Amino acid sequence: MFINPKTDFAFKRIFGSEQSKDILISFLNAILYNDSSTIEDLEIINPYLAPKIRGIKDTYLDVRAKISGDKTVIIEMQVLNVESFEKRILYNAAKAYSVQLQVGEDYSLLNPVIALTITDFQMFEQFDKVISHFVLKEKEYLVDYLSYDIELVFVELPKFKKGLDELVTLTDKWIYFLKSARDLQTVPEIMASVPAISRAFEIANQANLTPEDLEDLERREIFIHDMRNAMIKATRQGIQQGIQQGIEQGIEQGIEQGIERGAREAKLEIARQMLNLLDEETISQMTGLSLEEIQNLRRGEGS
Repeated sequence: MFINPKTDFAFKRIFGSEQSKDILISFLNAILYNDSSTIEDLEIINPYLAPKIRGIKDTYLDVRAKISGDKTVIIEMQVLNVESFEKRILYNAAKAYSVQLQVGEDYSLLNPVIALTITDFQMFEQFDKVISHFVLKEKEYLVDYLSYDIELVFVELPKFKKGLDELVTLTDKWIYFLKSARDLQTVPEIMASVPAISRAFEIANQANLTPEDLEDLERREIFIHDMRNAMIKATRQGIQQGIQQGIEQGIEQGIEQGIERGAREAKLEIARQMLNLLDEETISQMTGLSLEEIQNLRRGEGS
């Protein structure tokens, strides 16, 4: 059996260690460069190390690497569709771009940044493509601005519908690995023929993990499950309250207010669950709540 690559623990372990450079090179060439061998080598920034103290606080939110052309790639796996997530992606990419310079250094020293985000939910319902690329362009003539200095790439796993017998490209095989490895008992022959993917399966094999690693992984799986349930429950309760109010205020207005209340309650509930796990700034980024609201929750004043 294999661990779920969609959890932060597993994703970082598979793609973010020094021993995984060949895996990350293959993955990035498949996703970013349509299976071409554009990246021949890379440097993993802050490579994964198994935490000495177990717990969610040891979570790494992304994998970072320097690739060909002095580009920085930020790779993140996101399983929860939290408030303002799309803004956080843009903020992190812009921040990674801006922090390259020290005070007084020339802007010509800035190098491109790619933010690669894999989501376990749909972000762009207006099109069916699994992989989407966003860059700065002139609105009417679609001329590139700064030649892709900041590029946002998204892989939406729910849009990928291919089965094992339909996998043709390296890109297909990597996306299938991310989406389905957890449900496999053995490594499919079509996947084992790719050395980097075969290595990824080896790292993801539960038999190669310590009991402590498996415990960490289970804690993260439970955490994600609880967060999803909290979002569903809070939204449902808000809608029900809105319908009740609708009897007095008008059904349409009441339901609309209920949806808004439900979304806020979901954010508050998620924040409460995270208080003992993450710092306030991270909770704020993940939920869209202000730092003041997070601090009020910690003091027991939030509603």
